[in-house]
Amino acid sequence: MSSQPHTTKPYEKPQGERRGLLIINTGNGKGKTTAALGLLVRAQGRGLRTRLLQFIKHESANFGEHRSLKTLGIPFAGLGDGFSWTSKDLDRSKEMAQMGWQEAKEAMLSDQYDLIVLDEVTYPINWGWIDVQDVLATLKARPKMLHVVLTGRNAPAALIEMADTVTEMTPIKHAFEAGIPAQKGIEH
Repeated sequence: MSSQPHTTKPYEKPQGERRGLLIINTGNGKGKTTAALGLLVRAQGRGLRTRLLQFIKHESANFGEHRSLKTLGIPFAGLGDGFSWTSKDLDRSKEMAQMGWQEAKEAMLSDQYDLIVLDEVTYPINWGWIDVQDVLATLKARPKMLHVVLTGRNAPAALIEMADTVTEMTPIKHAFEAGIPAQKGIEH
């Protein structure tokens, strides 16, 4: 397949109003959180007030993104209990997700942020730990200019319907399938 570079602009500039966007990164492929973190860093670099809330990673997690976010001064919080298969108490994990949702809801309605990333939020929604109707109502009630990014597999149809931009990460090939373990600083 070959193509040629465009010699004229391939689109017309949209004429709609500027407003906060709802963006969803979903699918079975890698890169959902990575893309959201890239957007978070871009927004911070433009002076937007940003925050990352992670629904699976625990409060004391210290992955590469956490170290970078500390350096950049981007606030973040681990609201979860780690992967569900490592949890010693799923009832506690559910309670943590629900408390985390309350924190996320307060942040979204506070008008203190321009961009909030709710990382891996689709999992507790799909498990019934967080009510999707409450999520939809909160997203509708958020300040007009607040951008929100949701990540995680199997994003519920109602959220996809509401979203402005949805990207589905589709796996084509993955090193893990070839027996290559996770690489420190690249993926975990």
